Amino acid sequence: MPAGGEAPPPVPSHANVVAARESRWLGQEYADITKLRELAAKHDHLASRFTSRQARVLVKIEKLRHVATILREKADQVRGRIPEFQQHIDQNNRQIQATAERTKGIIIGSDVTALHYRNQKFQQKIVDLKDKAQKYEHRAAIKTQKAAELKVKADDFLEHARAEALEAQSYRDRADRLQKATEGQLAAAQVAAASASAPTDPAHRL
Repeated sequence: MPAGGEAPPPVPSHANVVAARESRWLGQEYADITKLRELAAKHDHLASRFTSRQARVLVKIEKLRHVATILREKADQVRGRIPEFQQHIDQNNRQIQATAERTKGIIIGSDVTALHYRNQKFQQKIVDLKDKAQKYEHRAAIKTQKAAELKVKADDFLEHARAEALEAQSYRDRADRLQKATEGQLAAAQVAAASASAPTDPAHRL
């Protein structure tokens, strides 16, 4: 007995040492599994954010396309009024021609100048309508260009979302494999421990 009358600390048995080592090992394994699932959740969250951004951009794209379609329809409606004025001009030109043939072009009366005046007004309306239609077309083209730019952005968000989803799945697969292996080894250790602690059959003692 050592000096002072104190008993020496008990020496841990081999089984206890092995059990403690396995416990630490299992604890580390489960910590690794938890970390892998945490990383998978992080990438799932990023994938969800990119998907949400893409959805918002797609809404903007469809709105721009809708507005562009409306603007082009307005341009077509404006241009559709041009033939009516052109018909008036053609009719007035026929009257002017008839008057010129009747008077041999010598006398130009107020009726002829009035027709020229009306034609000029009709020409001005046609020019204004063409200009208005062109403005609608220009605005539609701007909306279409903006939609095309956003489509590139939406595709980029989609690629990021897919990449993050694949990364999340990769971490989940690693965690599943590690958990399966850990549970298998734990079950084997439990079976071994149960066999070691089982009482010996008296028949085998003889």
